[in-house]
Amino acid sequence: MKKTTFICAALFALAGAAPAQTADWPNQTIRMIVPYPPGGSVDNLARLLAPTLGRELGQTIVVENRAGASGTIGVDATVRATPDGSTFGFGVPGAISGLPHVMKTPYEVDKIQYVSLVAKIPMVFMVNPAMPDHTLKEFIESARKSPGKYNFGSAGNVTTPHLAGELLKQETRIDIMHVPYKGASPALTALMANEIQMFPGDASAALGFIKAGKLRPLAVGSDSRFEGLPDVPTTRELGFPAVQVESNYGVIAPTGTPAAIVDKMAQAIAKSLQDPELRQKMIDQGAVPQATTPDAYRKLMEAESKKWGEVIRRGKLGLQ
Repeated sequence: MKKTTFICAALFALAGAAPAQTADWPNQTIRMIVPYPPGGSVDNLARLLAPTLGRELGQTIVVENRAGASGTIGVDATVRATPDGSTFGFGVPGAISGLPHVMKTPYEVDKIQYVSLVAKIPMVFMVNPAMPDHTLKEFIESARKSPGKYNFGSAGNVTTPHLAGELLKQETRIDIMHVPYKGASPALTALMANEIQMFPGDASAALGFIKAGKLRPLAVGSDSRFEGLPDVPTTRELGFPAVQVESNYGVIAPTGTPAAIVDKMAQAIAKSLQDPELRQKMIDQGAVPQATTPDAYRKLMEAESKKWGEVIRRGKLGLQ
């Protein structure tokens, strides 16, 4: 009887410890995993957010790059980390809404714990300034007149730029060839060298080149015009409402992280993104700051996964 009483007391003590640990969170340095190398758009977003978010939470946030396998290594490291609020990570669209349709990822997508969206980066359809086409409609007409003559670059198979180009092909029924590169930077270099005719890339990666006149933007794949390129029309304005492409980057947590911690982090992200200086820095780097609830972020990524899964199936896309 005494043994049973002791076990019950111990279980009650453990049950009472969890809320206490949650209540005083965060009580240690927080690790923020970025699933891409340093210097890219996701890494820049994380390093812009970390100081402001850290001040909001009263703890230091350390950004850790865990690159490889198109973002799946970093996402997996986040999902499998100890769910005690000491580790979070950036969710990236390719590893969540694209690659799972063509490969077996080391994590189950439906077990990802979403926290909050951080920013949307609009996709810009752009060409080399030497091209005669000055609008997206002109490019489409040129491609229709010369099937198979034009090509578009991407950051690799089944990356967001690849899916964006494929979506444009499917919606406008043009015949343009896909040329995959090992990242967005090589693809941008190829576009500036006129080796490829078009590249649908994140505004964050191309903004500097566009403003320097080295690239010509034809359209932005978002519902509304991007503040960083106010003179560039949207695909919706141009009559292609289905060609909507944005990279959605947000914070995810290890599976099993207590809801109270997830909600507190989401609220801290929302408050951080209200900071005028942080918002302007993000816009200057091609991002549109936007916070959400955990449930809204999850629903967004589920919708994206469904959308891109259909594009992948229609185009019979794969990693090869």
